[in-house]
Amino acid sequence: MDEVSERDCALIRPDATYEGKQGFQYLAGISAESAGSKGICMHLLTVPPGGRAKAHLHEGHETAIYVISGAVETFYGKRLEKRAVTKAGDLFYIPAGVPHLPMNRGTEPCVAVIARTDPNEQESVVLRPDLEALVPA
Repeated sequence: MDEVSERDCALIRPDATYEGKQGFQYLAGISAESAGSKGICMHLLTVPPGGRAKAHLHEGHETAIYVISGAVETFYGKRLEKRAVTKAGDLFYIPAGVPHLPMNRGTEPCVAVIARTDPNEQESVVLRPDLEALVPA
């Protein structure tokens, strides 16, 4: 039998969280570890009011975000010189290797679906502490 017929679908009912290197709590979702995925991970993230990630990038992997509720301000670029505010209903794309720092300056939690081309969610995370001071609290 070929590899496709040997593989099976996986139903994930997330009931556990984990601490990402970026500084947020993630609801465990689809990944190589949970579903045997080969090229994607997808999980749910809630950014609380006042929540701020550490400056980071995903080496060699793209990120796609769909905001379900709330809003997040993301600083991105070589020196975090660019800024985007994503809110409920928005989609946001981050190319591989682009430094970014999301934060929630609002009064409501922001809930988003995050998908990345790295099936092992945390392996491609590269922290950039040298950029932290470029974004005011």
